[in-house]
Formats: sequence, C-alpha cells, structure tokens
Amino acid sequence: MRLTMTTFLSLDGVMQGPGGPDEDRSNGFDQGGWLVPYLDEDMGKFVTDWFAAADAFLLGRKTYEMFAAYWPNITDETDPVATKLNALPKFVVSNTLDKVEWKNSTLIKGDVAKEVTKLKQRPGRELQVHGSGHLAEALMAHDLIDEYRLWIYPVVLGDGRRLFRDEVSPAALRLLDTRTTSTGVVIHVYEPAGKPTYGSIP
Repeated sequence: MRLTMTTFLSLDGVMQGPGGPDEDRSNGFDQGGWLVPYLDEDMGKFVTDWFAAADAFLLGRKTYEMFAAYWPNITDETDPVATKLNALPKFVVSNTLDKVEWKNSTLIKGDVAKEVTKLKQRPGRELQVHGSGHLAEALMAHDLIDEYRLWIYPVVLGDGRRLFRDEVSPAALRLLDTRTTSTGVVIHVYEPAGKPTYGSIP
C-alpha cells in the first residue's frame, strides 16, 4: 500500500485544532476551529474521492480518540467517510494506550518505522494518515510518506503546532496536482523527490 498523508494547514503552516475549539488545546492553543468558515461542497467532494481509495488507516493517539468518539455513531450507510472509517482496518500508533476498542482497530507500539514499513508491504491501494501531527513527524523522519495532500487555508494563525517544524529534515517535493475550492482553499498534492538541491542566481 502507498502511504498518503492528508493535513489541513493555515497559511503559516499550523495544523493544530482545525475542526473545533476543543479539538486540541495543548500548549494553550485557543484558535481551534479555524477551517470551519471555509467548508464547502468542493471540500466534501475531494474528501470523498480520497477516502474512496483507502484500504486502511494509520492514526496517532489524539486523532484516533477524536475519530473513535464520533464516527462509530454515524451509521448512515450512504456516508462515504463513515462507512470507510468504521469498516476498514485502523492502525493506531501510541505508547500510552493499553487497548483500542473501535471495531477493526489494532494498536501499534515500539518501533513505529519498522511496523509501518510492514504495513506498507501489504496488498492494497492506500494506507491513509489524517492529521496525527506527532505521527506525521515520525513518518517524515523515516521517509515513509509516499504522497502529501496539503490543504492550505487562507488564514494566518501566528501560533500553534506546525507540520514542518524547525527539526524537520530537508526534503524536496514534486508537485503532482493542485485543486482549489470555492472558499479559496488550495490543495497541493506532492510526492517525495529526494533531498533539496542548491545553486546560486547569476
């Protein structure tokens, strides 16, 4: 399976708490819910299209707990996101959880890179990561992400957890696709392209 990562980002790179005020208040973050004003039909269509390609999900603890508190309650069989999340295998990376109770969930502990490499060797289309900031950092550090789907929202937050922090390793990306929603959200789809190259302007 290919490992794809979908992340919502502010224009200044913040990924924390996009969906609601109480989604993630860690480190005193009080701007949760910043993507909500930009919801539209385009976003729904793009999300639906990508979820249709999923054969499994890889989630960090916070994202798992947030999803597990909501999606099992959505029983509409025509909901394209709920049906995928509730039915497909979910692999949860956590060193603090002792068990995971959401149907078809498996807990991953220990060597994350080794375990995720094994998952990628399984047959299937996409192993999808959604949000999961700490997990994303670990995956990037071990070059395990095959495709980045970065949703860039036209808002600057000034503080909050960022996807690409100061400690991230330098990397080049190749643009595969760009989409734009009616509310001005720009979605860039990238694949890894090795290390950056450098030069000078004459």
